[in-house]
Amino acid sequence: MRKFGNLRLYTLLVLLVLVAGVVAVRLFYFQIIRHSYFTALAKGQHEVLKTLIPDRGEIYIQEKGGAWRSLAANRSFQTVYLVPKDVVDKNEVAEKIAPLVDVSAEKILEKLDDPNDPYEPLKSKMDDETAAKIKELNLAGVEMISEDWRWYPQGSLAANVLGFLGIKNEERVGQYGVEQYYQETLAGQSGLLDSEKDALGNWLLMGDYSLEPAVNGSSLYLTLDQNIQYVVEQRMKALIEKWQAPAACAIVMEPKTGAIRAMVSLPDFDPNEYRKTKDADYFMNSCVQKLYEPGSVFKPIVMAAGLDTGKISPETTYTDTGILQIGSYNIQNAQNKTYGLSTMTNVLEKSINTGVVFVQKIVGGETFTKYIEAFGFGEATGIDLAGEGEGNLKNIKENREINYATAAFGQGVSVTPIEMASAIAAIANDGKLMRPYVVEKIVAPDGQETTVQPEIIRQVITPQSAAKLTAMLVSTVRNGYDKVKLPGYFVAGKTGTAQIASGKGYSENETNHSFIGYAPAYDPKFLIFLRMEKPNGIQFASESLSPVFTDLARYLFNYYEIPPEE
Repeated sequence: MRKFGNLRLYTLLVLLVLVAGVVAVRLFYFQIIRHSYFTALAKGQHEVLKTLIPDRGEIYIQEKGGAWRSLAANRSFQTVYLVPKDVVDKNEVAEKIAPLVDVSAEKILEKLDDPNDPYEPLKSKMDDETAAKIKELNLAGVEMISEDWRWYPQGSLAANVLGFLGIKNEERVGQYGVEQYYQETLAGQSGLLDSEKDALGNWLLMGDYSLEPAVNGSSLYLTLDQNIQYVVEQRMKALIEKWQAPAACAIVMEPKTGAIRAMVSLPDFDPNEYRKTKDADYFMNSCVQKLYEPGSVFKPIVMAAGLDTGKISPETTYTDTGILQIGSYNIQNAQNKTYGLSTMTNVLEKSINTGVVFVQKIVGGETFTKYIEAFGFGEATGIDLAGEGEGNLKNIKENREINYATAAFGQGVSVTPIEMASAIAAIANDGKLMRPYVVEKIVAPDGQETTVQPEIIRQVITPQSAAKLTAMLVSTVRNGYDKVKLPGYFVAGKTGTAQIASGKGYSENETNHSFIGYAPAYDPKFLIFLRMEKPNGIQFASESLSPVFTDLARYLFNYYEIPPEE
């Protein structure tokens, strides 16, 4: 037994000596023989990667007259990295570099712990000033290389339409907006490298290898107009500051094509600094992703159904008693007002709840639902932006009289702002519902252009019905909103002040305000949709949003050089 024990001990010692020898040989190989190779490895492989990784397509915004301005580009930034084996004084490197790269000295020392590590990145996208300071230090083992990163030269302009290029599963991918929706188009195709690798998995480019270069991504040219986008953003930011509202959104659209000329979602963010944004909700585009109960801006949809079925005309009358009982429920007008004998045009002018319920009842629940769906509610519009939501029509699918009635004045149904804007744009466009879109053309790396054509989804109502409803909405603006002053122009529009659902009922104090209008009413060049959440100190959208709508409409009349009609 003793001899057997000695034999095992002897065998173990031999194995330890052999392992130690192998380790020593490998260390000598890496530190002495291959030292120069690993020093250049980061730079050499970086050059190969530049060949294998395609340039991402850029994104442009237009200006009046055909000029294009960059919204998202690729810019070279310096990346600082460590070569631990070349570092002479670890503590000096950690102490001097830490404040410049915003990494703790302790973390840097951890990165320097492995002397065989040929490449340890510290910080990317450094500004030129910081890069210059690091170069001046002239520290052994601290190197820099140039890398291409996404850069948004106009900061937060149209940020929620753009999205940003982020990191997901250690890969750069578009997130939110067009960056995500057009990820494959923008990203291009990676190249291929066929080469032997060493034991560490590094490419051996000294011998035979084949390299298939990458195909760069295509560039996007947006329908957005830079000047309109900027003006709308500034006006909406001033609006939420004035009324201390937590959020707002705005859309400017061409009714005849569906092209979006401006889209604003607040609060927004700077895509260059997206990591500093604490609340991920800021990345969402509330114009296309957030549901809300529309309130009275929904009333034109009810009137459209009534006109198109021939059940009513603009002159049809009914007598409002101020209250309408349906089962155990009482429906009343805002501020409990009573209007007496009223035409259908009066119903829109004075936003009479009982009036639109009157229309809904004579149209019938099933037909009413069909028209709501035909206008695109309850389904995605197909806009080319990531994460589009769909309205919720569950309440009216329950086939209850009270649910039909409340839906008539925009309660109990949920929509997205882009659904609402597209539906009213269909009325402006002779009853034709268009697919909204934000990319006007796509340009491939070889210069080949693909132009996006306007797309008709369906004819919702007849041109005759649309014309009648437009005239009613013109009268609504002229006789219902004294703050909309645009002399010389016919403007069609409707406001909405919607109570916010809270538990099993509605909040007594919190409301959402919206205004939607188009002009010139009988040959519309633009539609403006405005929405503000939970404003403080003001009760009705006709007071809060009418001035903003007026300012923006006046700006667009001047910008598009639209002459007065009367």
